[in-house]
Amino acid sequence: MVAESQAGAHHHGQADAAMGSAEGIRALKISLAGLLATAIFQGVIAVAGGSAGLLADTIHNFADAFTAVPLWIAFSLAQRAANRRFTYGYGRAEDLAGLVVLLFVIFSAVTAGYESYRKFISPERPTLIGWSIVAAAVGMIGNEAVARYKIRVGKKIGSASLVAEGHHSRIDSLTSLAAGLGLVGVVLGFPLADPIAGFIITFAILGILLEVGREILGRLMDAMEPETIDQIEKIAAGVKGVHEVHDVRARWLGHNITVELHICIDGKKSLIEAHTICEEVRHELLEHVPRLTEVIVHADPMESFPNEHHPERRHHHE
Repeated sequence: MVAESQAGAHHHGQADAAMGSAEGIRALKISLAGLLATAIFQGVIAVAGGSAGLLADTIHNFADAFTAVPLWIAFSLAQRAANRRFTYGYGRAEDLAGLVVLLFVIFSAVTAGYESYRKFISPERPTLIGWSIVAAAVGMIGNEAVARYKIRVGKKIGSASLVAEGHHSRIDSLTSLAAGLGLVGVVLGFPLADPIAGFIITFAILGILLEVGREILGRLMDAMEPETIDQIEKIAAGVKGVHEVHDVRARWLGHNITVELHICIDGKKSLIEAHTICEEVRHELLEHVPRLTEVIVHADPMESFPNEHHPERRHHHE
């Protein structure tokens, strides 16, 4: 027996999901405006001055800014209600947008690496070094501010893609610092410091790729944090009338969690009593597990002989 959706809790979960998507969209709008302003300022000086490190950093910043677009689309889709075709809703679009973020990161690494290599084999002393150093400092400050904002909002709403974007911006602030240090090296009489800084930026971008890729691909494979499963089992087992909790399954759909679980209750309970216990489990989980929006509870009767319920289920497993 599966507990039916309780109207109040169901609408509460939908409201939380919609609110999270709205917060994500607002964060993307603000970060897009901030990063574009920073990248344009850097780009003008990088092109005029010819700094490989600053140009690599600028390219990366532009790519980072435009990764907001697929995430924006995904958050907008997530606000749509589930239907007969997309019965789980559109939350998975956010995880797919995360793949687009990874592609932007790869593009940034390849472009920055090529430009740095070109300047390394054919060194050119950049001009406008003073302004280039200022541009690098602006990039560092702007990216760090945007990174903190995106990470904070991403953690609040449970969006791995937005948190990944925030870490992307944080590394950008460090690469801007590397670009600035490379220019300082040029001033001190070491012209190769500029392309070397570009190489450092490239390796930093590859580091982002490994870190962010693990999280994004994990979400696509329905990976769930073990501590969340432990929390679900503990809360469900604490509900009066629940004798055992088993077969807990949970998945992320964008920045929301969907859970399915089985509970064992007294087989002598009436259908109404069993349903009430299932609804209490559902209510407690929705109340205490962050970012949980959907719960399906299946009730198994406790028999005199363990594991005798649902023999046909065992047959399917065999």
